Amino acid sequence: MSVGGLARPTWRRRLALRRMVTHDLPMKIAAVVIALLFWVGYTQNAIPRDVTITFAGRVPVERPTVPSGFVLRGQLGDVAIKLSGPEDAVSRIGLSDLHATVDLAGIDAGRPEPYDAKVDVTVSNDSVKVVDKSPATIAVRLERITSRTLSVQPKFANDPPKGTQAGLASVSPKEVNVVGPESSVAQVAAVFATVRFGDVGVDLSDSAPAIPVDANGLAVDGLQVEPGTVRVNVPLLPTATTKTVPVLWTLRGAVAPGYWISRVTTDPVTVTVSGEQSAIATVERIETAAIDVTGLTASRTAPAALLVPDGITVMQPAAASITLTVVPLAGTRPFYTAVQIQNVGANLDASLDIGSVTVTLAGPAPTLAGLNPDQVIASVDASGKVAGQYTLDVAVKLPSGVTLQSVQPTRVTLTIKGRQ
Repeated sequence: MSVGGLARPTWRRRLALRRMVTHDLPMKIAAVVIALLFWVGYTQNAIPRDVTITFAGRVPVERPTVPSGFVLRGQLGDVAIKLSGPEDAVSRIGLSDLHATVDLAGIDAGRPEPYDAKVDVTVSNDSVKVVDKSPATIAVRLERITSRTLSVQPKFANDPPKGTQAGLASVSPKEVNVVGPESSVAQVAAVFATVRFGDVGVDLSDSAPAIPVDANGLAVDGLQVEPGTVRVNVPLLPTATTKTVPVLWTLRGAVAPGYWISRVTTDPVTVTVSGEQSAIATVERIETAAIDVTGLTASRTAPAALLVPDGITVMQPAAASITLTVVPLAGTRPFYTAVQIQNVGANLDASLDIGSVTVTLAGPAPTLAGLNPDQVIASVDASGKVAGQYTLDVAVKLPSGVTLQSVQPTRVTLTIKGRQ
């Protein structure tokens, strides 16, 4: 029962709350569904967060394709990189998605000086970019592939059987072609075919690889030898009447100023002599006739007769071939060069606080000595500059065959004024 008329308002409030919930219920449910769809669409299409990270690990630099007839010299190694892009894309990048190489555009093929080639790194995912790499450049050079034809010299890995000595060895073929980078081919002082004697005193006939070696007798790697294998035949002679001794070269005179002899080789390196035991016992070497090197400015190969003592017979040809490697000395030379102002705009006058700079060049001494100061050009570029003062780097143009060692000062102040 109600008291004082209070029960009816309570009942009406409960009825109003129920109507608020149930009134237009389908429309309210549709509104909730639409809101959920908008929220899902927003989260699916929201712009992902960009991040920049250092890639864990280093990317090996791949060897690029080089022009025919050249080989790339230099340590390519690997690079460290930083990546930037959407967080989920960057996190999925692995080593197989990255490829590093060097850009050889602009390299001067065959030039001996190293070239700082730019390192390029590509990513398989276009949304991820490389924003930094270390090192950014790698010093490389394109070296010309060349060849030399050299005689093969037999070399013995052990002594002949007791009571015998190696006679005149023959090699077939007598010469091989050594192919490879120019600097490596230049290191080759001889080509050896090494064979081993057996325990029985019979003539030796065996196949052996032809190995190019330097002046120290060490194998020169990275070369191709054609053919790679030769056949060596060595007769065995009684030790009482034969002996193998080295061939020593003799030079006379001096090469041209600014040059020096970096290497001298003989072909053959040794010869076998025969004679009475008392005569050959005193022979320790066979010398060549003197080779005149006066005024030489380039490498040279010349025949030289063998000077054989009386009572001795050489069991090989009576002459040796002497190869002299002549190279220029390296040096430096300063030049005092006026600085030119290039590309000054119309109706403008330009001046510098310093009229000349000291340019120091390095290179072969004969090349430096023959340079004319006019061949060294120092300049600053005023392109696009209006009236005012500018601090600019000095650019230097050099003749071929030399390199820039220093410029002092490296920067000058350029003042540009309008013409009155």
